[in-house]
Order: sequence, then structure tokens, then C-alpha cells
Amino acid sequence: MVAFRIVMSGRVQGVGFRAWLERRARERGLSGWVRNLRDGTVEAVFAGPAGPVDAIIDLCRSGPPHARVEVIERYETEPPAIPGFQIRPSD
Repeated sequence: MVAFRIVMSGRVQGVGFRAWLERRARERGLSGWVRNLRDGTVEAVFAGPAGPVDAIIDLCRSGPPHARVEVIERYETEPPAIPGFQIRPSD
């Protein structure tokens, strides 16, 4: 089990990124969350087996249609206390 927090910048808000990411994470059985940040970035936490977590982070590099991900910052973190994947309110 691994857990990573990622922060994506570029054109990542207003393009359906959170809903797209929620679907992809649930398809892979991952726990975590995603939210928009005030600075225009999107932050997410993914927890689960290393292979699916690495795969979803790779998917984030392209994102949904109309998104343009320029930078992904990746940090090890603790797994979320609540199972499942959810969209959190913007911060």
C-alpha cells in the first residue's frame, strides 16, 4: 500500500478534472480525494497498491479533454482515514 499527494498545475480547473479523476480512481479501487485550490491548481491524494497508484498519476499527466497539465508535484503522504474516493470542497 502506498499513498501520494499530488498537485497539478496548468489548465486544470474548469475542465471537469475532479469528476474525471474521481471516476478513474474509483475504477481502480483507490482511496483518496481531489479538490481545487485557490491558486488554480488541483490537489489529490491517492492510496492503494503501487501499480494502480502509479497508473493514475501517469493518467493525470494528460488529464481529461480540454485540460493541459504543465507540472505535477508528487509527495509521499499517509493514506486517508476514510476508504473510497471523493471530491472535496475547494480550498
